Amino acid sequence: MLLTMTTIHAPATDLGFLLHKHPDRFQSFSLSVGKAHVFYPEARADRCTACLLLEIDPVAMVRRRGQDQPPLLDHYVNDRPYVASSLMSVAMSRVFGTALSGNCQHRPALVGQAIDLSATIDVLPVRGGEAILHRLFEPLGYEIEATRHPFDEQFPEWGESPYYSVTIRGRKTVSELLRHLYVLIPVFDNEKHYFVGEDELEKLLAKGEGWLTEHPEKEMISKRYLKYRSSLYRQALDSLLDESEQTTSEVSWTPRREESLEASLSLNEQRHGTVLAALRASGAKRVVDLGCGEGKLLRELLKEKQFEQILGMDVSVRSLEITSNRLKLDRLSEKKAARIKLMHGSLMYRDRRLEGWDAAAVVEVIEHLNPPRIQAFERVLFEFAKPTTIVLTTPNREYNIVWESLPAGSFRHADHRFEWTREEFRTWAKDISKRYAYHCRFISIGPEYENYGPPTQMVVFERVSAS
Repeated sequence: MLLTMTTIHAPATDLGFLLHKHPDRFQSFSLSVGKAHVFYPEARADRCTACLLLEIDPVAMVRRRGQDQPPLLDHYVNDRPYVASSLMSVAMSRVFGTALSGNCQHRPALVGQAIDLSATIDVLPVRGGEAILHRLFEPLGYEIEATRHPFDEQFPEWGESPYYSVTIRGRKTVSELLRHLYVLIPVFDNEKHYFVGEDELEKLLAKGEGWLTEHPEKEMISKRYLKYRSSLYRQALDSLLDESEQTTSEVSWTPRREESLEASLSLNEQRHGTVLAALRASGAKRVVDLGCGEGKLLRELLKEKQFEQILGMDVSVRSLEITSNRLKLDRLSEKKAARIKLMHGSLMYRDRRLEGWDAAAVVEVIEHLNPPRIQAFERVLFEFAKPTTIVLTTPNREYNIVWESLPAGSFRHADHRFEWTREEFRTWAKDISKRYAYHCRFISIGPEYENYGPPTQMVVFERVSAS
């Protein structure tokens, strides 16, 4: 199978820098099921073409399936060595990993620059016909040329095959083109050669960041990419919906507004300090930060030796990447690195990885949920995960009047779906306590006004002992 990428950007040989593969070298890379080769049939200043050729070893593919599976005939007789499939995505990740992530030390200015690019795939299995090609590529701004191949030219009565030679053209960054192909090639094939688990969900969201949210066929893409595993594609769609809601908010002021409003009060520091004090007082040793964002609370948790295991979970893959970089997880000592783990996940679906923790922190998260989703969040946290201690904070809407720069009736953050008054918050927390067998106590955070209360309200839930 062959993937060809061409540009007429001047100088076109910049393609070599962007792909991190020198045009004058023929390079080979070993894969678990064969080899991948990169070469340039043309490398001129006005036109440059790079090719990724994938050679599949059918015997190696069968061996990878393991000894516990039955010796089916299709293990040996199939189209995998000849078509672009999930194997091509694996090869792209192995060979063009740096380009996929959008990094280029030698031409950093080019990384974010859209250039004229075309890509040809020989051949691509398209389950669903040519219409699927247009439904998936055209919303991304590509022009498409597709040639369908017959099953056998000597036997035309056999009809047309699902195999196409496909060329797409558009003005894109190299990273965008690669990420589109990485996700969509297995989607067209509607098959994968390996087990699909949580890591595939993370890959989909990471490679789909910036484009999949707005794609009109995101549901079909998610289902096919994740092999119709309902628990995974529901999480994917939920994550994409959350991301879409954040980017299409009708609130006219920026998300940074909340930070600037609270900065004069050092409210974020007070909030984290109060949450940490509650977690320490609970005696918890295993703590999960739900909706950990960019890891500010996780950084403070790491400083506390009491917390032997720390888990940060967020629906945003990008936030988790920022957290990993900020905490320098790859540079931590072995002992400290063993204490902390990051996890992609949604608060809308039951996740067994959240069960068995001593305490959970839910800091400035619940107000980002659409009200109809709060009941699902309640069950995930209080019914299924049910940590011994839950520390939850949320803004107090009554306090907003104190900030003169905040327009009347506006929320503090562009992505807030609601903000509770003190009475609404207490009513909700007390109802939760009754339904799920928790005690609750309330704590004010920040300076209090007699008529408006504090800027942040906090509740500490303690699970009632079974005895």
